[in-house]
Amino acid sequence: MADRNQQFSRWQLALLFVTRIVVGWHLLYEGLVKVFDSDWTSASYLASSQWILSEFFHHIAATPWLLQAVDFINIWALIIIGLCLMIGVIVKLSAVTGAALLLLYYFANPPFLSSGAVAEGNYLIINKNLVEFFVLLILASFPVRVPINFRPLKGALHKVYKKIFIQKAAHKPYLATATRDSVSNRRRIFLKGASSLPFLGAFAYAYLNKHSIKSYEEENLVDAYSGASVKKLEIGDLKELEGEIGVGKIKDKAFSRLILGGNLLSGWAHSRDLIYVSQLVRAYHQKDKIFTTLLMAEKCGVNTLLTNPVLSQLINEYWDQGIGKIQFISDCAGLQYDDQGPHAMPVQEYMDKIQQAIDRGACACYIQGETADYYMSRGQVDVIEEAIKLIQDNNIIYGIGAHRIETIKASVDAGFNPDFWMKTLHHHKYWSASHPEWHDNKYCFNPEETIAYMESLPQPWIAFKVMAAGAIKPEDGFKYAFENGADFVCAGMYDFQMVKDVNIACNILNHPIERKRGWMA
Repeated sequence: MADRNQQFSRWQLALLFVTRIVVGWHLLYEGLVKVFDSDWTSASYLASSQWILSEFFHHIAATPWLLQAVDFINIWALIIIGLCLMIGVIVKLSAVTGAALLLLYYFANPPFLSSGAVAEGNYLIINKNLVEFFVLLILASFPVRVPINFRPLKGALHKVYKKIFIQKAAHKPYLATATRDSVSNRRRIFLKGASSLPFLGAFAYAYLNKHSIKSYEEENLVDAYSGASVKKLEIGDLKELEGEIGVGKIKDKAFSRLILGGNLLSGWAHSRDLIYVSQLVRAYHQKDKIFTTLLMAEKCGVNTLLTNPVLSQLINEYWDQGIGKIQFISDCAGLQYDDQGPHAMPVQEYMDKIQQAIDRGACACYIQGETADYYMSRGQVDVIEEAIKLIQDNNIIYGIGAHRIETIKASVDAGFNPDFWMKTLHHHKYWSASHPEWHDNKYCFNPEETIAYMESLPQPWIAFKVMAAGAIKPEDGFKYAFENGADFVCAGMYDFQMVKDVNIACNILNHPIERKRGWMA
């Protein structure tokens, strides 16, 4: 090894040494984080594999005992490999083993197939796993011991060595026969290992400092993909969150008092005269942004999304990748739109749409407001009955929605007894409400009548359009809805609005509310 080391300059050896410490530091920390995260598992990372060996990875993820064994091996392999690299023992074996582990990470989720929602950075074939794989191969191929030519460090370590080994061992009879070579060899081994001690000390200090003062945000981020070099999904700053939003029950299912509306996510924005807004919303809410928004909602305590079946496939992907568990209520819209306005879609097509939402995991379905308004105003109760029967036959919680209070009244008169109601509610104290005709600016046409009638109904009530599609501030809209009988509020929220809106709802709900209608959920 001495002859081989002479081929390299002091600084080349120093760079190899630092590289070994840096890679070891990274792998050791990845392993320790997983040890102390009781919720960590590689299941989502393996289950999302789409490349070669994907069947093998899927089998591991689907087999509990095998998954548990793989998680254990993965965690402790990272810790042992990282520690060995930092200390400088069995470096070649550790580097080769670490490289093999990183190659498996790469095969499971290469950058050209992984979702951008859970992978750090932007890659074209080459990602950090592959880069670190080659770095470890280099470390396995070159001498990576410390070039101890730094006299102050060498002198200090040599004094420690003499005090520990030479002075204490001099009293032992067998040491008298020890050769100078054996003492010198022992000293080299000690100095080689001790050269890493400052870095181990720095690692311990950084680790304890980070985890002893861990922020609220760090505790609530999700290690979505769990690879050795995969970043946690960044979902914004949660430090400003002031409390947890309460929950209420509809039948046996718990729903957060504040429900995330899905119109913005699916690209539908009530924008009055601003004709470009819906297009802008669709451009903003790409898949990765939708996933981020859903995860942000969950971390803020919002456990429910209310959306159209068009998003159900994305929600399934969100679940399957293990990013989050948000439940969704499906609005069952049965209308089509053209230049002449809304008209009914074929009944069978409507039923198929409802079934699609059920098949994709909707926890509840409701007859969408405009759809119920359309059919009930035309006396076509039979279509609503057929839709309700389909939902009930699948043992799904069902509701009826409306923009007009006349629809709710007609539903009650028809004998419908839904599990919940969806009804628009907002006041008219905003400037565009005074427009002489409807112009995408008003959604609850008779708020006082709505409040009075909904007070008489025993079922839970989810109020929506409480901000009149952005005309009313959430402080005002949420308060108005909760004070006037709503059990839940459904509101469209961007990811950057989530913390503020949840804080507003919490502040309203955590203080005495003057409401005539009791809580029905």
